[in-house]
Amino acid sequence: MEPVKVVLADAQYLARAGFRHLFSDEERVMIVDEAATPAQLETIVQAQQPDIVVFDYFNSEHYDIQDICRIKGIAPNTRFLVVTADHDKSNIFKVLECGASSILTKHCSKDEIINAVYATARKEKFFCNKVLDIILEKHLGQTESKEKEANCAPSSLTARELEVVELIAQGVTTKAMAEQLHLSTHTIYTHRKNIMKKLGINSVSELILYALNAGIVKSSNSN
Repeated sequence: MEPVKVVLADAQYLARAGFRHLFSDEERVMIVDEAATPAQLETIVQAQQPDIVVFDYFNSEHYDIQDICRIKGIAPNTRFLVVTADHDKSNIFKVLECGASSILTKHCSKDEIINAVYATARKEKFFCNKVLDIILEKHLGQTESKEKEANCAPSSLTARELEVVELIAQGVTTKAMAEQLHLSTHTIYTHRKNIMKKLGINSVSELILYALNAGIVKSSNSN
């Protein structure tokens, strides 16, 4: 197997040094360079074409979330593994919308970070349990009980709805889904609308993470 080429993008020298040390025993991980600023990162990515950028935007005077969008625009095959101390739900969704493949918090263990690198290199998505908890928490509806807020079990969905969730999480298009399930595209859209209403979520990203957390599809961190 070819080594996974990694660029470390963090404004803090100590953070980059920490990642270098963490990966030092991994023969299949090659740190090709590191970048303290977006300009450095752009130059390095264009020159090195790394497999993965290990990235943090939080509390940085240089980086922000939009840098992910910009770098993905010039290097679509480079995947982002975000390792951050940011626990803000809206920011996590912005990170996903910009095209990050995997997200961990800085509380994650060495093994979890290394597993995330390998999963991301395999073009899989990887989210630690803390990130899943942040995204799936139901505190937006203050009138709901804590028990209802915490309930992310798939039993509230019908068998057909579970099929639709699984196919959405696998990236199957609406047209292909309709053909596979022998339904009209209108029916698929109706199922999708009902699923999101039942679960109290508003985006495909949330739906995918629900599917991972509920075990409808396998999470990368189960490997």
